[in-house]
Amino acid sequence: MFGAYQRQIFAAGEWGGEWHPDFAPKPGHLIATEHWVSSGFANTNLDTLLKQQGITHVVLIGLIAKTCIESTGKYAVELCYHVTLVRDATAASAEAMHCAHDINGPTYAHAVITTSDLVTALATPALAPIEGV
Repeated sequence: MFGAYQRQIFAAGEWGGEWHPDFAPKPGHLIATEHWVSSGFANTNLDTLLKQQGITHVVLIGLIAKTCIESTGKYAVELCYHVTLVRDATAASAEAMHCAHDINGPTYAHAVITTSDLVTALATPALAPIEGV
């Protein structure tokens, strides 16, 4: 992870540091400060932003399953968030994905589910407590 920090591959203005048009923030969206190591919570204002909005659940997707996603999830649990890990919406090598989802994920995530399961749970509020979302 230190190499990624040195290269700052997701830094603003660098390759990987721009918003994908489908995920670009819209007026009124909250944007947390950038993080430079693994966790999206460490040394950022993410926890403050979420708590100010009364948010108690986080859903983890993105890059990289075995580092940033896992670190953010573990940190979220320490901060008393309910954590859902979406196994088919994260990326890494096949071996790292196995470790992140099947070995490590269940040690911190309240639920390890698929995108389809997430969409179903979000579309059917009565299922959310049952499915752990």
